[in-house]
Amino acid sequence: MKKKPARRSSCPINAALESFGDRWSLLIIRDLMFRGRRTYKEFLESDEGIATNILASRLKSLKANGIITTRPDPEDGRRRIYALTKKGLDLAPILVSLVVWASRYERTSMPSALLRRLQDDPNFLANAAERQPN
Repeated sequence: MKKKPARRSSCPINAALESFGDRWSLLIIRDLMFRGRRTYKEFLESDEGIATNILASRLKSLKANGIITTRPDPEDGRRRIYALTKKGLDLAPILVSLVVWASRYERTSMPSALLRRLQDDPNFLANAAERQPN
């Protein structure tokens, strides 16, 4: 049985933030959940420009926390395919809430029609995320 990473406290917010709460981890989860990215190379191609050492570190942490899983690419065994676990997919409502909040208070690229749809049906993106192939 794998040992879970030690937490600084038992506060639920602390536990959540230590599991997935830094900028890069959330962007990796976003890429898996909503953009269909599955490989290390695809994550490197994100607009935010993650450094290779940070990407490797965050993927390792997300896997250790049970948020993602990996498997060999059937076409190239040297490459890994990343996917969200059930625990990772359960983050969809949190990401949707972040999208709505940021679109309300910041300039974003969110189309207004999609924002209205999210406000009317908060499960819209979460349901789409669950349909993503693993």
